[in-house]
Amino acid sequence: MDIFIYALSICIIICILLIWYVTIYNRFQSYVIRMNEAEANIDATLRKRFDLLNKSINIIKSNVDSKDNVLENIIKLRSKKLTNFELDRLLYEGINEFNKYREEHPELKTNENFMKVQIGIDESEAEIVAFRKYYNDIITDFNKLVHSFPSNLVAKTCKFKHKNYYDGKDMSDNIENDFKL
Repeated sequence: MDIFIYALSICIIICILLIWYVTIYNRFQSYVIRMNEAEANIDATLRKRFDLLNKSINIIKSNVDSKDNVLENIIKLRSKKLTNFELDRLLYEGINEFNKYREEHPELKTNENFMKVQIGIDESEAEIVAFRKYYNDIITDFNKLVHSFPSNLVAKTCKFKHKNYYDGKDMSDNIENDFKL
């Protein structure tokens, strides 16, 4: 009878540990899915911004007499392979150049297609800010799980590692001079 109680106790403990492990593992998987979803949303918004800026090149060229290459940085992006973060930074440069043309050439403000592009860029700005915040919130929760006991045991066995925030900054390193604007 003592052996039966001992074996039953061990089985109960193993079942409790297994249920705990599966629960924590599923929580990690939930965060991974949400990170992928946020990355896909960011990617779609960046593609939308790129397409809008690309579309604006012909509109600007047809309405402005300029010997310069219009939105040259955007043209160069067509053949590059970049991370979302790098693309985001370069698109901001393109948006700044787009806004420069808008300010320097008031005739563009009366062009209906140009104004549609401007509205699209403004809408995408609000979207990208929201998606970045969502992504960074998920990363914060994921990193808490990776670093806190006892969930860090599951993280180690499943090789879940600390993730950086959207801006690429690693908050856990000792480098203090890597603040990014």
